[in-house]
Amino acid sequence: MIVLDVNEEIPGIANIVTNETAIGRMAANHLIELGFKRFGFCGFEDVLWSRKRCKSFCRTVRSSGYDCHMFQQPKPRTPRSGEKEQRSIRRWLESLPKPVGLMACNDDCAQHVLETCKLSELKVPEQIAIIGADNDRLVCELADPPLSSIALNTQKAGYEAARLMAKMLANKKIIASRITVHPTHVVKRRSTDVFAVNDNVVASAINYINQHANRVVSVEDVAAAVGLSRRMLHNRFKQAIGRSIHDEITRVRIQQVIRMLVETNMTVTEIALAMGYSGPEKLIRYFQRETGATPLAYRKNIKN
Repeated sequence: MIVLDVNEEIPGIANIVTNETAIGRMAANHLIELGFKRFGFCGFEDVLWSRKRCKSFCRTVRSSGYDCHMFQQPKPRTPRSGEKEQRSIRRWLESLPKPVGLMACNDDCAQHVLETCKLSELKVPEQIAIIGADNDRLVCELADPPLSSIALNTQKAGYEAARLMAKMLANKKIIASRITVHPTHVVKRRSTDVFAVNDNVVASAINYINQHANRVVSVEDVAAAVGLSRRMLHNRFKQAIGRSIHDEITRVRIQQVIRMLVETNMTVTEIALAMGYSGPEKLIRYFQRETGATPLAYRKNIKN
């Protein structure tokens, strides 16, 4: 028997569980990389996976030197009232310091937060940037604005579960085990399409880097685009976001390659050409240096 998404794992059988720690950490890092210095988490106190995602999210935020404001809807003594819940979340959202990067425990919760922001006339993503988890495309893409989310490797977990069920049907002895669903990457949509940076020049430089993610750009290219010397822009970058210009170029390009590896069936050669390389060799070396794996190994680990 295989159990998915229960409040506690059931001993003696195979359980399918999500890696809540990695999910919370990935969401926090995404918002930190966007330059946010204020953070919030919205979830449910009576749900184990929500509490675990909250703990990991807040721990990652605090390890970077920031505070985290939490809204954990308590377990109700009576059935939940949607209207009452919304009033509570609305008061909490209005009380948050702005701008704020907020993680919702899953995409349904993120959509609820988004609708509550509209009632309070809070701008998303300018005042509150929202990221959910599970990447339910129906929820995320139909939201207004579309919701960013953490994608999970459910396909790989499904294959593992199918293999396990086949063994069970063949009457083979099965040792109780855990199948873990890991997050793969951030699917960035409009709800976090913002840079929470007070320095307008640095914000323009980051925007330039993102717009040219599929080109081999240099630090000099970025500095020229915003009209500053390399040294001056470097100092302002470090002060504004704590990273160098080169670090930001690398981060953005690696994330672009990961998206193509995970979301498309493009070959490594096709991805290399799309990223501005003349062939796959430089991309492979670049990707392996930054991630510790070749592009094909990374894709195989995610999809198989």
